[in-house]
Amino acid sequence: MNYAEILRHTIFPQVQTPGQYVGGELNMVVKNPARVKGRFCLSFPDTYSIGMSCHGIQVLYSAINRDPDWYCERVFAPMRDMERLLLEHDLPLCSLETTTPLRDFDVLGFSLQHELAYSNVLTILKLGQIPLHRKDRGEKDPLVVAGGPCVQNPEPMSDFIDAFIMGDGEEADLEMAKEWLALQSVEGSTRRENLRKMSQKFPWLYVPDCYVCRVENGLEIPYPESDEIPGVIRQAVLEKLDSVPLPTRPIVPNVEAVQDRIALEIMRGCPWQCRFCQSNPIRRPVRSRKPEAIMECARAAIANTGHSEISLLSLSTSDYPWFEKLSTEMRDEFSKKDVAISVPSLRVNKHLAEVGETLSTERHSGLTIAPEAARDDMRRVIGKRVTNEDLMAGCRIAFENGFQRVKLYFMIGLPGERAEDIDGMIELARQIGNLGKEVSGRFPTIVVSVSNLVPKPQTPLQWYPMADREYLTRAQRYLRCRKLPGWIQIKYHEINGSLLEGVFCRGDRTLGKAILRAWEKGARFDSWSDQFKPEIWWEALEECGIDLNLFLHTPREPETNLPWSRIEIFQGMKHLVKEFQLSREDIRALEPSVKTMEAGDWQPAGKKENRKREQP
Repeated sequence: MNYAEILRHTIFPQVQTPGQYVGGELNMVVKNPARVKGRFCLSFPDTYSIGMSCHGIQVLYSAINRDPDWYCERVFAPMRDMERLLLEHDLPLCSLETTTPLRDFDVLGFSLQHELAYSNVLTILKLGQIPLHRKDRGEKDPLVVAGGPCVQNPEPMSDFIDAFIMGDGEEADLEMAKEWLALQSVEGSTRRENLRKMSQKFPWLYVPDCYVCRVENGLEIPYPESDEIPGVIRQAVLEKLDSVPLPTRPIVPNVEAVQDRIALEIMRGCPWQCRFCQSNPIRRPVRSRKPEAIMECARAAIANTGHSEISLLSLSTSDYPWFEKLSTEMRDEFSKKDVAISVPSLRVNKHLAEVGETLSTERHSGLTIAPEAARDDMRRVIGKRVTNEDLMAGCRIAFENGFQRVKLYFMIGLPGERAEDIDGMIELARQIGNLGKEVSGRFPTIVVSVSNLVPKPQTPLQWYPMADREYLTRAQRYLRCRKLPGWIQIKYHEINGSLLEGVFCRGDRTLGKAILRAWEKGARFDSWSDQFKPEIWWEALEECGIDLNLFLHTPREPETNLPWSRIEIFQGMKHLVKEFQLSREDIRALEPSVKTMEAGDWQPAGKKENRKREQP
């Protein structure tokens, strides 16, 4: 059946933004499927515009396609109108490159970047005509794998995913895919036997079917089904970043993407030890690309795409060891071509001055920094090694270099949080604004972004409970009631979304049935504010008998087994325990709360009003 013709004439005229489904983009890899040994479909469970902005997708796509024996193609989550039409016409979801149904691939690999995309995974499987549950898949069905930060706790999605890849995927993805193809070619082998062999061979591969769960402290904890199955799953590590070149011909999207620019990862890992950050421990050790390799790739990518902006990516870009050399070379070469250089993930240090000189302030007049907490002593609790003195000195440099907009990232719900920590966010924003007025003669725009802390797996804060709905609501309400000058704006993360994220990242294997139930009720694109329907999730979780308090608000101790305890970060469990114990000491050293806010609007951490809660 010619699916390309049917889709072009029957489906695409009826959907919004058909360009996201047609493929054929500039720099798309074209191979003859009949002349390759294996076919890998890389899936991002969100829309095309978001998935095509994901640097990891471009990197993995390029890495797999460098092997002449393999063809890597792409698929993204279809919007609701496309989903409806595919079901009405009984048509499968197909890859962009060759319009091949997902069921016909050897491997289908999901990049799980956010827990609120889980419902979209089920949509892609269903429309791709692949059985939702791994136990229902037959010998001819694709191997369904997943990687990305969310797989550090694989249990909530373990009903649907055959195997989870921990750590770096540039080499692991293809190595795993080749082994699967070899095992499947053996006459008489079974899917389960082959999965078991894969589990034994690759130390970074978690195969849920090889583990059975036992209930401990109310949680389902996976245990190897036999001594042959590894008891600890370790991270795959790409030892030298330059051994896998950055894409020099990144795909140029057909439609506008969220990030319409060239992204270059210059460093992986972070030299700092922020205790709330999951990206740091799962991306260690710290590795850097050489400036020469980055420049070579930047030149080629500009020539092959026509983009007019390059973004230098890492967890802490200004800590890149050759930052001054790279920024100077890029400024000297690309400013002549009217190509802008953006540097996200800045730390307040001496490199802010260089950033101000490198960036074009006509096109990039904003500075984004993340103090996370407003007071120095609270930053010590979360391991953020920056002081307000550092922050003000860095902002002065930025204002002197033409910046007129500062975005500040804060979190609420931190362990040991006090009233002063909430109030201090506004005071710090005022101080920075006054400094900008002093330096430039006018008030800069200060955007305060307030998120809700979700204590993530594989971080030192994983043993702390998450703040409950009541606390987060009161904290946000207090900030909303503050009288602010027009140059300060405050934005908040939606509380329902943060709580649901907490359920997924801190839960166990029992969540699979609730994810399926919510998807059946219509949950789709839950990370989108206009699509997210939290009532669907709370109903599904209640119907499935899920104890939300157990996952979200129950404190743990390091000796307690957790659903993700089988997964080990590069630095090991001892590092997490040490940092957890240090955070407890830092909490004990906090100054006691002395500030009183408006009655009924706020109570310091540790005190609760006697009210009935709506949800978890």
